[in-house]
Amino acid sequence: MTTIAADDRSPNDRPRTEPSDSGHLAPTAPPARPAAPARPARPAAPVPPAPAAPAAPAASGAAAGPATATGAAAATESDRSAVEAALAGLPRVVDLLAARAEEHDRDATFPYQGIEAVHEAGLLTLTVSQRYGGPGGTLADTVRVLAQLGRGDASVAVVTAFTLLQHAEQARRASWPAAGYRRLLSESRRGPALVNTLRAEPGGRPDEPLGTVARRDDEGWLLTGRKTYCTGAEALAWMAVTARTDEPEPRVGTFLVRGESEGLEIDPTWDQLGLRASASHDVVLDAVRVPLELGLGLRTPDREGAQEAELARAWHDLALAAVAVGVARAAEAWLVRFLNQRTPANLTEPLGTLPRYRAALGEIDAQLIGAEELLHGLAPRVDRGEPDAVARTGPAHLLATRAATAAVQQAVALTGNPGLSRRHPLERYLRDVLSSRVHLAPEEAVLDAAGLAALAHGARA
Repeated sequence: MTTIAADDRSPNDRPRTEPSDSGHLAPTAPPARPAAPARPARPAAPVPPAPAAPAAPAASGAAAGPATATGAAAATESDRSAVEAALAGLPRVVDLLAARAEEHDRDATFPYQGIEAVHEAGLLTLTVSQRYGGPGGTLADTVRVLAQLGRGDASVAVVTAFTLLQHAEQARRASWPAAGYRRLLSESRRGPALVNTLRAEPGGRPDEPLGTVARRDDEGWLLTGRKTYCTGAEALAWMAVTARTDEPEPRVGTFLVRGESEGLEIDPTWDQLGLRASASHDVVLDAVRVPLELGLGLRTPDREGAQEAELARAWHDLALAAVAVGVARAAEAWLVRFLNQRTPANLTEPLGTLPRYRAALGEIDAQLIGAEELLHGLAPRVDRGEPDAVARTGPAHLLATRAATAAVQQAVALTGNPGLSRRHPLERYLRDVLSSRVHLAPEEAVLDAAGLAALAHGARA
């Protein structure tokens, strides 16, 4: 892989995160900003063990007596212990992310050390299936993690989200070939191995054929095209690139591309209002070689698996909504400190003693309680496979994002000039929560789908 207008340092030359005297991760002094960010080395870190073979099934017809039930309960508790151990590291990780968030936002540099902290806590591989030796984190776990990471650094949370979604999809349908996924997990034992699906194309519309084309030759596939808004682009170990074949009857599918592949370039186009450290640049592919077996799910466009697509969308909706709510909670926490400490010249007590400000804070908190209850209530239902829960995640994403945005906007309005000052993080929270809407399907499409579902339900009643 090459990076346009970037230096050519080897991945092994990347800066690392060093331990502090307390044993916690402490960031090294930031390097001078290059023309385009380089990728840091991946340190060894504790992650799930090597993939293990699934347990052998019980003999046919075996009775499930009390001992079997007790063993199953003990196994469940053991399985959850890996998840809980990872979740226990969340507070420290959030503090580390918050300490560097302003710097990365200001300079629009990728938060490599933050990603390393997430990985070393075991959070980046939380959704690796138990059959691959991972914790087997659920959507409910994912929502909990991302809401907390969003409090520290929204960009790190979004990058983490897409890697968690990839592992979760592999857990559901094992679309990656066994050897390819083993390689990904092996890389994850050495350090952060980020993955994302690259779908969007410049000027692309849902009803148009994909502009990225895969041409077959004797050695496999050659991939050519441009993808845009590729979150974490410069740091991705693997890219799952959607493309169509150049066959007489084109098929569409996903092609697994190594981040350092020859013919792949990162065009640093991302210069947005918010989520500035997410490195959501364009990826340019020029005859990138992909082995034949890494072309996944090839099918004619009208044969997409609707059920799996809906479930994947449900995970996406609740995961990204959780990030937005986490950002809003960080804004509320800053507002609380402001109201407790700010005493204008014409008052003798802080603003928090005034009923008007307390009521406004209460409204913000009520909005976020509603959003959290919605997300944390739906996620376990999706985990249980309830179809009506899956169908409701689109509106839930919309409502939670609206609530988060309104909460931060109200916090800015309450604080006036201090809230808009770059000396304080509130204006960054506002920019980040506004930018989180790029991960939301168009409102009209979400509401139209909800309206159609309501009409259909009414017709059946």
